[in-house]
Amino acid sequence: MPDSLLETGMNDTKSTLALIARGTDEITKFEELEERLKSGKPLRVKVGFDPTAPDLHIGHTVIINKMRQFQDLGHTVIFLIGDFTGLIGDPTGKNVTRKPLTPEQVKENAETYAKQVFKILDPDKTEIRFNSEWLGKLGSDGMVRLAATYTVARMLERDDFESRYKNNQPIAIHEFLYPLAQGYDSVMLECDVEMGGSDQKFNLHVGRHLQQHYGQDPQVIITLPLLEGLDGVQKMSKSLDNYVGITESPTEMFGKLMSISDELMWRYFDLLSFRANDEIADLKADAVGGRNPRDIKFLLCEEIVERFHSREAAVAAREEFIARFQKGQMPEDMPEKVLETGGDGIGIAAALSQCGMTTSNSEAFRMIQQGGVKIDGDSVSDRTLILDPGFTGVLQVGKRKFCQVTVK
Repeated sequence: MPDSLLETGMNDTKSTLALIARGTDEITKFEELEERLKSGKPLRVKVGFDPTAPDLHIGHTVIINKMRQFQDLGHTVIFLIGDFTGLIGDPTGKNVTRKPLTPEQVKENAETYAKQVFKILDPDKTEIRFNSEWLGKLGSDGMVRLAATYTVARMLERDDFESRYKNNQPIAIHEFLYPLAQGYDSVMLECDVEMGGSDQKFNLHVGRHLQQHYGQDPQVIITLPLLEGLDGVQKMSKSLDNYVGITESPTEMFGKLMSISDELMWRYFDLLSFRANDEIADLKADAVGGRNPRDIKFLLCEEIVERFHSREAAVAAREEFIARFQKGQMPEDMPEKVLETGGDGIGIAAALSQCGMTTSNSEAFRMIQQGGVKIDGDSVSDRTLILDPGFTGVLQVGKRKFCQVTVK
């Protein structure tokens, strides 16, 4: 556990609430959370994960970081794998019915997912559960009784269902079962708190409703935002190529994080850092006082790289970044590419595209015009440049893309 988190004082309710609230979208209901924390009883905090895909980026870890905070504050974290609900398919945020997974896919993804989240969570302090434990035993009569606790009208209040209904897009009956099943998980686990992304708000409130129906105190709901990607505009996504994967190399991870804007850096501190609120406030004050934002960003990058690799890897990644981008050195592990041209040579734009450094010749032309293309460290300004057979050199696009190229 980070020392800074210990320093917040586990018995200080005000500090604890401030830490938990940092980076959240909404807490329902805040006064209930405060009351439960004051009781001194460890809370049961649940987050459900449908193992739809095994690969995670740091945007996915926003909620996992919050789970770790609860662990470090002495509470019980339940990592719930939705092996049953994964067979239904969560329609949240989708405008079409999502294809259910096979049991084999669910099992394979769940195993990979668990390995990745334990890069952040303490496995000794994590209660791992599968919702097939109770949902698989519910039976048809139990599912009918569960369905009777909610109305179709209430279901259609959910944004994606309402939109699809108004646009005459199909909604399968089994999709209504998903939020009910997720809510029933909270009943069976007797949760005090459930967390989810902001797009999960409806499902989380179903859990509160069902707990009250079954005579339990309703859970506190904490929703967290979707992290913006490296561009600072769109949410982090592999399809948009604005992501940092948690399995990427230390140098790639460090370089990508250093590319974010100084403004976005504070958003990342709030959502991704384990530093205490006071420490982040001091860093902001340092920035206002004239400290170079680059040096503060180094601290963020090192913390995240260390979390997924090691302290030694984080320091080495920082030193390589400084050497590469501040001293003009090039990476030692750059890819190599041989371009077969049949003796005709190749245009610079085509070479960049074939090396995967740009997505098209048009993008290559734009990068040349913007001064973002170099050969052996020298800027390229001629869009019509031909690399003749026998050429060997290092092509560079932007600050992070390098390729050792040989033309034949």
